[in-house]
Amino acid sequence: MSTEDVVSALLERHGTTYAEEAGIRLADEPAPLWQLLVLSLLLSARIRSSVAVAAARELFDAGYGTPRGMRDASWQDRVDALGRGHYRRYDERTSTQLGGLAHVVLEVFGGDLRRLHEQTRDLGGDLQQFKGIGPAGAAIFCREVQGVWTDLAPYVDRLAADGAERLGLPRSPDELAALVPARDLPRLVAGCVRAARDEKVVDDVLGD
Repeated sequence: MSTEDVVSALLERHGTTYAEEAGIRLADEPAPLWQLLVLSLLLSARIRSSVAVAAARELFDAGYGTPRGMRDASWQDRVDALGRGHYRRYDERTSTQLGGLAHVVLEVFGGDLRRLHEQTRDLGGDLQQFKGIGPAGAAIFCREVQGVWTDLAPYVDRLAADGAERLGLPRSPDELAALVPARDLPRLVAGCVRAARDEKVVDDVLGD
């Protein structure tokens, strides 16, 4: 297969970002940026991504799609929403983390993560000030937010680079970004991450 064919198949079959799966219309606005941060925290746990996405949807449907909404919810309300998304193994700890996350975002950044973007020189590192967001969660946020915070692009972490290599694509962020229009880079990176995590994705794109 040509590189163009691999990229086309990957985008078509596996190029949905986690934000899209969770119903987040990502934009450089406070609410969707907060929602992406919540999703990144949920995806950080050792739990299936589909469960994390379902839990995020439940939280947002319950009215916790803003930092204030999350902070004002009771601890039990957050636990219940996580439970409806079957995020039960980590629900109590995560409810506490989400309350703390909302508090910090409100108190330090006025509920607007664009302020973090304006002042940071190391977004991946600064995101880890939030309890529950470690290196994996920070990488998830950066991979997806680069579509709206374009100064971060091309952001390709090691996991995405590993997936690209398995598909016969370049590991280099610049070379990988050159394969698609800028708007499609988060989708390409998302597909590469899936390829790194699941051999079936590689087989589906390249053929058995």
